[in-house]
Amino acid sequence: MSESPPTGSPNAPALVSLSAHREAIISRLTERFAVGELEMGEFESRLDAAHQATSLATLDELVSDLARPEPQQSDTQAMMPRPAPLPAHTRPQRKRLLAIMGGVERTGAWTMPAEMRAFACMGGIKLDFREARLAAGENRLHAVACMGGIEIIVPPHVAVEADGIAIMGGFEDVHRRTEGDDADTPVLVISGWALMGGVEVKTRLPGENSWQAWRRERGERRERKRLRRAHRKARGRLGDGT
Repeated sequence: MSESPPTGSPNAPALVSLSAHREAIISRLTERFAVGELEMGEFESRLDAAHQATSLATLDELVSDLARPEPQQSDTQAMMPRPAPLPAHTRPQRKRLLAIMGGVERTGAWTMPAEMRAFACMGGIKLDFREARLAAGENRLHAVACMGGIEIIVPPHVAVEADGIAIMGGFEDVHRRTEGDDADTPVLVISGWALMGGVEVKTRLPGENSWQAWRRERGERRERKRLRRAHRKARGRLGDGT
């Protein structure tokens, strides 16, 4: 009967090092894919190779031709409240959010840039636009969920155009315009894709939780049904000449 190697075996540190390095390489591949440096097919191919690699050198080879990641502001610093709202003309042009085996949230009063890219891989991103400052016209959000989720909460008065691709996942298709739309109306334009993950768009009033939103929407549906019934009844009476 063979004996199990002792815990202090020389192979144990090597296995731990390989596993940790594999996770670091996968995170690096995910980041470069999120910024568009890798196409989907190339990303999947390198991801498979990373899982099958048996040496540190093989793992390093998978990212040897990729750009070095730029230093980024930490999520904790990024989510700190701003001392004063930014004027619309000084809002940032682009912003990138990454959630890799973790979570990122944007809630409260924050400024939506002209274009935002959100990427969640085995993690989650929550974007709450109920108190966010949106500029007039289109505000673009590119959302990608790979084995993760992106939750987008919008107030009823914000127009939404959401159109994406879902592969073994879900990407909510929303096309909602508000009353009195014109060139100055803020429109949140959402694009992207979900691979074994989900991108969800929810409508809530400021301060409203999911239960309260469900009750409000149920009441609104009932009121619409009541009005339709009353309208049909009125048309029926007109047709009968009564």
